[in-house]
Amino acid sequence: MTALVAARMRPRDVIRVGGAGLRARPLRVFLSALGIAIGIAAMLGVVGISASSQENLNRQLEALGTNLLTVSPGQTLFGEASHLPGEAEGMIGQIAPVTAVTATGTTPAKVYRNDHIPEAQSGSISVTAARLDLLRDVGATIVSGTWLNEATQRYPATVLGARAADRLGVVHAGPDQRVWLGGRWFTVVGVLAPAPLAPELDTAALVGWPVAEERLGFDGYATTIYTRAREESVVAVRGVLAATANPEKPNEVEVSRPSDVLAAKQATDATLNALLLGLGGVALLVGGVGVANTMVISVLERRAEIGLRRSLGATRGQIRLQFLAESLLLSAIGGVGGVLLGIGVTSAYAGLRDWPAIVPLWAMAGGVLATLVIGGIAGFYPAVRAARMSPTEALATP
Repeated sequence: MTALVAARMRPRDVIRVGGAGLRARPLRVFLSALGIAIGIAAMLGVVGISASSQENLNRQLEALGTNLLTVSPGQTLFGEASHLPGEAEGMIGQIAPVTAVTATGTTPAKVYRNDHIPEAQSGSISVTAARLDLLRDVGATIVSGTWLNEATQRYPATVLGARAADRLGVVHAGPDQRVWLGGRWFTVVGVLAPAPLAPELDTAALVGWPVAEERLGFDGYATTIYTRAREESVVAVRGVLAATANPEKPNEVEVSRPSDVLAAKQATDATLNALLLGLGGVALLVGGVGVANTMVISVLERRAEIGLRRSLGATRGQIRLQFLAESLLLSAIGGVGGVLLGIGVTSAYAGLRDWPAIVPLWAMAGGVLATLVIGGIAGFYPAVRAARMSPTEALATP
């Protein structure tokens, strides 16, 4: 007598049988898959938005340049404010790899929208003397009007930073736009766009160096010297800037690289992203619990089906494989849906911020893989439980 051998299930058969179980309960499947999708979309959205922000920063730095260094006075050994020597700009310009040098100097003057504003309400706007080549060297741009020139730098004319213009209520530059600056009227000839590498300019009213010395009580000492150096020599130049700017007291000079500030900001954003990724992970775990719950209930509801299949010759391994396939398919549906949702969220947010939309391939592949792992773990116990049922026990259960 020949022993009966259970037929082997091909992969196509496993997928068909698993899919049939899901199609029988569409609403429950949808809700369980939605839980998985939300978790994956949350994590993928965080990764995508972070990558898009990083790419935007990289493009911004590439356009502005990472070779800008700033030199400013520090403090003396007794904690008093120091100042840079008058010849500091010229000495820095003698460094071989340096390609451009410009400067600004803070004046004691105040600026107001008109001459009726109380002196105490300055709006934290500084009045700053500026060299004519400042705009080009720091990578700033004009959004309205024009920059200072040889003529206007000697007369009551000012260019406002982006935030300064907003605080003073100046929408655009022009002959009819005036501000009360240093006890006299100054014409607003230009308004700057935000300057990422020189944010101090955003809250400044910029005037010419000569008019600042003649009419605003400016002492002529630069408070910030902006230096451009060749990319390959930035580190070397940074190391000698303090001693070059003030050879007698290099310890009273502060040297910084503005692009490092932007990088630090990006690192701060990365900390927040880690928190959001953790929340996404919790959402994914909740989705996995939903899958496990769906599969356990499915086993309890389908005892008769399990008993019938066992009676017709299905092995425990085949029953186990059937329910495990259902769990994996359910998770895969949620994973793919979550990836698509995450891409949509990233694209929408990046579009609103005018960023390039970047969703790393590894994040998409990792998201689907994570759902399969969650699905395998969530479906393992229900699959084993279904496989352990004997035909008589399953058929006898109402």
